[in-house]
Amino acid sequence: MKVYEAMAEAFVAEGATTVYGMMGDANMHWMNAMAERGVELLEARHEGSGLAMADGWARGAGKVGVATTTSGPGVTQLATSLVCASRARTPMVLFCGESARGDLTATQYLDQQKFAEGVECEFVHVLTATKAQDAVRRAFWLARTKSRPVMVSAPFDVQLEEFDGAPFYLTSTELVDAAPRIPDPARIREAAAIIEESKRVVVLIGRGARTADAGDQVVELAELTRALVATTLQVKNWLRDRTPYYAGISGLYGTQAAHELLQEADCVIAVGASLNQFTTEHGYLYPAARMIQLDHADQVVTGTGQPVDCYVRGDARASLDRLLEVLRNNPTRSEGFHDEDIAARLREADTLRESFHREEGRLDPREVVLALDELMPQELPLVLGSGHQVDFGTMLFTRPREIVSNYGMFGAIGQAPLITMGWSLGRGRQPTVVIEGDASFIMHLAEFDTAVRYGWPVLIVVMNDEALGAEFHKSAAHGLRPELSAIPSPDLGAIALAMGGSGATVRTMADLQQAVGRYLANPGPTVIDVRISREVLSVPYRRLHFAEDV
Repeated sequence: MKVYEAMAEAFVAEGATTVYGMMGDANMHWMNAMAERGVELLEARHEGSGLAMADGWARGAGKVGVATTTSGPGVTQLATSLVCASRARTPMVLFCGESARGDLTATQYLDQQKFAEGVECEFVHVLTATKAQDAVRRAFWLARTKSRPVMVSAPFDVQLEEFDGAPFYLTSTELVDAAPRIPDPARIREAAAIIEESKRVVVLIGRGARTADAGDQVVELAELTRALVATTLQVKNWLRDRTPYYAGISGLYGTQAAHELLQEADCVIAVGASLNQFTTEHGYLYPAARMIQLDHADQVVTGTGQPVDCYVRGDARASLDRLLEVLRNNPTRSEGFHDEDIAARLREADTLRESFHREEGRLDPREVVLALDELMPQELPLVLGSGHQVDFGTMLFTRPREIVSNYGMFGAIGQAPLITMGWSLGRGRQPTVVIEGDASFIMHLAEFDTAVRYGWPVLIVVMNDEALGAEFHKSAAHGLRPELSAIPSPDLGAIALAMGGSGATVRTMADLQQAVGRYLANPGPTVIDVRISREVLSVPYRRLHFAEDV
C-alpha cells in the first residue's frame, strides 16, 4: 500500500465523507484513493472557494470539514478562506500536496509551514512514510481539540513511497475526552452570590450556548433572575420566541431600546459568549455591571480591557445546570427587568418608524428585508454576508430562524455564498438562503456553476446597489468622492439562467414576491438580483458616521 492510500484510509477512518477542493499533480493520487473508498469529491472552480465550502459544510454538519489542494499556488489560493475559517473557529483538515522533499528549485515550491503560520492555520508535516497516518491522526486531533483549520502537508515523493507504518489505525476520537467539563463548585457559589446581590440582570448568550443546546436552561435562568436575554451577533434571534424579555443583539446592531436597557444592568451572565469589544460596544453597554462568564475556553480580558468578576470554566449546559441548582433554592428576587412596560418596549423595538425611500427602478433595502423575512418559511436557514447591505438584514430579520453570520470573520467579502453552498450540503441538501452584496457575489461568480453542477438548493439574494456599498457611504461621510466606488453590474439574474440555474432581476416588490415564490416551489441553485437604492443608510452607519441615536 502506498502512502497516499494509507493516508486516504486514515481520513476515512476519521469520518471524512465529503472533500471540497481542486485537483493538481500533488494531490491527485490521494483524491483518487479517496474516491475509491466511497468519499464524495466536490470540485470547486477555485481552491479558496472549495475551502470556504468545506468551512460551511463543517458548520452545518457539526463535524470536521475536509478540503484539498495541490502544492504551491494551490496552497496560497487558500489564504483568505483560511483566516476566515480560523476566526470562525471551524474545525477543518486540509490535505495539501507539496513539492518533493528538498527540491527548492521546483516550480511550485513553497515553504508551506511558514504560509500556514501566517494565515492562522495549524500545520502537520508528512516527512516519512512511517509517520504518514500519525500525521493524519494528529491533524484531526488538533482540529477537534483546538477547533480550527489544520494543514496536512504531504510531499509528493513521500506520497508515492510504500507505507510501512502500524498495521492498525487508532482514530483521534479515541484520544479526545468528550466528557463534559464540570465547573468548580466554588465558582458556581461565587456566581450565585453576585446574582443574589443584583437587581438588573442580563443573560447574554453566544454561540457556545446554542451549540450546547442550552436553551431551556437559559430561559429558566432568565425567569429566576428576572433578566433580559441578549445575544451576540452569531446567535441573533435564537430564543426570541421563548421570552417576552428578549432584548436582541448586544452591540452596535442592537435596537435603541436594547441600548438603553442594557446600560441599566448591574450584572451580566455571559453564557458561551466571548464578551469582545463588539458585544460590549467597548464598554458602552454595561458601564456599571459586574460580569459573570460561563465558558469552556481559557479566560481572556473582555472588550473593555478588564477581566470578568467571576469566571466559571465549564461546558455551558453543565455550568448552567449547577448554577440553577443553587438559584432555585434562593428566595424570590426583586422584579428586575420583568415588568409589562419593559416587555412592551421590547415588542416595539424592531418596528421601523421611518417611511420607505421611493426611487424608480430601485427598492428600499429595508422594505426588501422585511418582505423576505415574511416570505421565507421560518425553517429556511439564513446566511448573512459582509458589507453595508448586510446591516439591514442583521437588524431587520426578526423571525426566529437559524442564522449563520459571517460578519466580523476577518471582514472579508465574498465568503458567504460559498459557506452557504457547503452549509446546505452539510445539512443534507437543506434549502438555504444567503443575503449578499453585488461586489461580494461577483467576486466568486464562477462558483455558481459549482452549485448548478451539483444541484445545490441555495438561494442567493444579491442586494445590488452597483457599488462597493460600505466604501460608497464611508466616502460620503469623509468628504471623499463616493462615485469612485460605484461599479456597474450586469444582469445577474440573466447570468444565473445562462449558467444553467434559475434567476431573476427584481425592481419591484411584486417581482420579489414572484421570484421567491418560484424558488420555494422548486428549490434549486437560484440568484435573485435585487436592485436597491444607495440613498438609504443603515442604522449602524448612521450611528458610526453621523452620531444618530436610532
